[in-house]
Amino acid sequence: MLELVFSLIGAHPIPSDHGYLLYSAISQLVPDVHAENSLAVHPIQGRQIGNRQIQLIDRSCLVLRIPDGEIAPLLKLAGQSLRVGATSIRVGVPQVRALVPATALRSRLVTIKVKNISAGALTPKIFLEAARRALTKLGLSNEVRVTIPTRSGLTPESPLIPQRRTLRVRDVEIVGYELVIEGLTAEESLTLQEHGLGGKRHMGCGVFAAFGEKEVTHAS
Repeated sequence: MLELVFSLIGAHPIPSDHGYLLYSAISQLVPDVHAENSLAVHPIQGRQIGNRQIQLIDRSCLVLRIPDGEIAPLLKLAGQSLRVGATSIRVGVPQVRALVPATALRSRLVTIKVKNISAGALTPKIFLEAARRALTKLGLSNEVRVTIPTRSGLTPESPLIPQRRTLRVRDVEIVGYELVIEGLTAEESLTLQEHGLGGKRHMGCGVFAAFGEKEVTHAS
């Protein structure tokens, strides 16, 4: 697996929840991506400005993770404009980079279907148990630490709240949580980056990147 990293230029904000909109915009320019189940699209980084919007910053990029043999069609994106909601953003010339193992990885939103559990009933405990089962299927050790980051409550006295997030796909909201996985070997880290976790990776879910810059160069 490799990553195509395109610079982005845009003067106007885009929705924080832009996974479906971004994938739709890419699909319009490169229809072949509909046939590529292996494509993963990172959420675009930006500065939160309120009202569930982000402003692009100097390091905002479109990052696509894909097998090296499937890169060519996506090169068509260079120089094009992506319509993300009501905003157009210009795509620059890409760089190609290899995946780098890191001991800690983070995904902004992971969505995992749990049998007989509705979105409203998906508690952090149930979600973590499902995530752990999925990681075991990928061959990761039970020693890796799996946590949901928390945020402050409405008042200083309020308990910390697990970081629950949603992805809107047309008129449907898909529920999940932010996830951090630590204590990874190099092999485990690359496995998780290559396969991701849960569904909707083409819409930014379950796509993991280095967290805290804890890179490793060899398996322990």
